Amino acid sequence: MRRVRGVVSELLAGAALVPRGFGFWRRRPGVMALGMVPAVIAAALIGSVLIALGLNVEALAQAITPFADGWAERDRGVLRTLLALVIVAGAIIGTVYTFTTLTLLIGDPFYERIWRAAEGELGEFTPSPLRFWRSLGDGLLLVLRAMGFALITWIVGLIPVVGSVTAAVLGPVLAGHLIARELTTRPFEARGITASERARLLRGSRARELGFGIATQLFFLIPGGAIAVMPAAVVGATRLARSVIERAQPAAPAPEPSAD
Repeated sequence: MRRVRGVVSELLAGAALVPRGFGFWRRRPGVMALGMVPAVIAAALIGSVLIALGLNVEALAQAITPFADGWAERDRGVLRTLLALVIVAGAIIGTVYTFTTLTLLIGDPFYERIWRAAEGELGEFTPSPLRFWRSLGDGLLLVLRAMGFALITWIVGLIPVVGSVTAAVLGPVLAGHLIARELTTRPFEARGITASERARLLRGSRARELGFGIATQLFFLIPGGAIAVMPAAVVGATRLARSVIERAQPAAPAPEPSAD
């Protein structure tokens, strides 16, 4: 029971970092407003694709199933309707990861400004100069990881009876892990922490990381929330990275009593 309470406490501590990030709007509104731009661009692109898909999903289902042209009209209609539903479900699941991935890739220079402002306010650290937040290889890895998570969620969603509920839970968890991992990249790299060390640090605070990431993803369910939450999430991720590093540092030994 104590372990369960500890996990819940860590989840809540991670989730609390997101509303704390919103407090930065009051102190640095200009920088935070600029951080909304990547999410607006990503939302516009994804929205356009979803609208186009919705208007053409029936034609797409027909193009995929030319072998059914000779079937009875009822059987052909059932097959293509089911296929259209599968395509729409896959598109919806993919939207979760696509939005996150696009926003992170587009937002690199915008989020760097927010991160530097957050580090400056928190103090006790001078960021080292970095040429890029994410190299081409890092960006490719982000895309591949997002595609893998989307495929896993889509396959789970196809499981009869329990699949849709499981996928509804699994999607925010995996997407939350993805966004927490990526948004903490810069504060870790600025401290000279390698990728393997970052992974080890986050594993040591997995519940807190997931609490932060899942809370960020849940804001995406609110109309317009995805656009407003990303700048706050950058601030929250900066706090998350700091807390993870501090917790991993060995405690200073207690001073030995002086001999009288």
